[in-house]
Amino acid sequence: MNSQESSIETIRRGIKKRNRAERRFQWWGKAAVGFALLCIVVLFVDIFSKGMSAFQQTNIQLTLRYDREALGVGAQVTEAQLRAADYSAVIKQALSERFPEVTDRSGKRALNKLVSSGAGYALRDRLMADPQLVGESETRWLLAGGDVDTYVKEFAGKKEGGRLKEEQRQWVDQLTESGELKKRFNSNFFTLGDSREPETAGILGATIGSALTLVVTLLLSFPIGVAAAIYLEEFAPRNRWTELIEVNINNLAAVPSIIFGLLGLAIFINFFGLPRSAPLVGGIVLTLMTLPTIIISSRAAIKAVPPSIRDAALGLGASKMQAVTHHVLPSAMPGMLTGAIIGMAQALGETAPLLMIGMVAFIVDVPTGITDSATVLPVQIYLWSDSPERGFVALTSAAIMVLLMFLITMNTLAVILRKRLEKRW
Repeated sequence: MNSQESSIETIRRGIKKRNRAERRFQWWGKAAVGFALLCIVVLFVDIFSKGMSAFQQTNIQLTLRYDREALGVGAQVTEAQLRAADYSAVIKQALSERFPEVTDRSGKRALNKLVSSGAGYALRDRLMADPQLVGESETRWLLAGGDVDTYVKEFAGKKEGGRLKEEQRQWVDQLTESGELKKRFNSNFFTLGDSREPETAGILGATIGSALTLVVTLLLSFPIGVAAAIYLEEFAPRNRWTELIEVNINNLAAVPSIIFGLLGLAIFINFFGLPRSAPLVGGIVLTLMTLPTIIISSRAAIKAVPPSIRDAALGLGASKMQAVTHHVLPSAMPGMLTGAIIGMAQALGETAPLLMIGMVAFIVDVPTGITDSATVLPVQIYLWSDSPERGFVALTSAAIMVLLMFLITMNTLAVILRKRLEKRW
C-alpha cells in the first residue's frame, strides 16, 4: 500500500512539474510576443511623433508689389521675361516694407532669410498664369525658410532658437503675434520632387519612380513566374535537372538583395548599356529578386488544386494544356495573385539593389517614363536620413509613414483577395 501511494505521489509530482514547465513556457511565449509588440509600438510612436510635423509648413504673409523695375520686365510682358524675372527682388522689397526699421546690410541679409529661396518659383508660376498682375499688388502667403520652420515647430517659446539669430527670432515672434505667420498644410511634400532645401522637398518624384519601377517588375515577373510554376508543377519531368532547378529557385529566395543589384550593374548597365538610375533597369533587377517568391507561391497554389479537377477534365477529353489553362490555372489564380502582391510589396521596400544601379542620385525632376532618371521611396528615405539639415528629420519620418501605408495597403489587399477569391475544396 505504501509503495502504491509512493508511486501515485511520484506521478503527481511529475504532473505538477510538467504543468509548471508548461506554464513557464507559455509565460515566456507571451512575454516574447508582448516585447515584440512593445518594440513595434515604440517604433511607430517614434516615427509618427517625428513625421507629423512634416505635413505642415510655416508660411509668412506679405504684401507684394509686382513692379516692372523690380521684376526686370518691359512694357510688353512676354513669357520669356516672366520666366527670367527677378522675383527675389519683389520678396526683398516686401520684407523691407514690412520691417522698415531694418536698414543695415547684415540685418537685411538676415531678414531676407525668413522667406524660403523656393518662394520665388511660386511667384513665377503665379505671374505666368496671370500676367495681368504685373504692376499690381497683392497679399500672399509665402513659404518660410527652413530655419524659420524648424524654429516655429520645435523651439517656439523656448530659450533656444535653433539656427536663428536673436533678431530673427524677434521678427518671427512679431509675425506670429500679428497673425502673419502660420502653419499650413504642406502640399509641397506631395507635389514636388527632391530638393536641397527641406521646405521645398517632396516625394512626388520618388513616388512616381517607385510606381514605374513596380509596373516594370509586375509586367515581367508575374507572367514569367506563373509560366515557370506551371511548367515545373504540371509538365516538367521528374529528374535530377528539375530537382536542381527547384533547389536553385529555393536558394535564390534567400540570396541577399544586394547581389541582384551587382548582377544588374554588371549585365544590364555595363554590358547591355541600359540607362543608369532608370525605372527600367530597377524593374528588371527587382524582377530577378521577386521571381523566386512568385514561383514558389504559384507552385503552392497549383498544388492546392485537387487532382480530381485535372482528372475530370482529362476524362472528358481535354488535353493536358486545356486542363491546366481552363481549370487548374483559374482555380490557382487567387493564390498566385496573393504571392505576386507580396512580391511587389517586398520589391517596393528594397533599397540595396537599387543603390547599386545608381538610383541613389540626387534627382529633382519628376520622371515621365521608364527610361528617365528616377529614384524610389526607400532610396529617398535613405538620402534624407543622411542629410545634415534638421528639417529633413521630419521629412524622413513622413516618407517612412507613406511607405508603410503603401506596404500595409498592399498586404491588406493580398489578404482580401485570398479571402474573397480562394475556393474551399
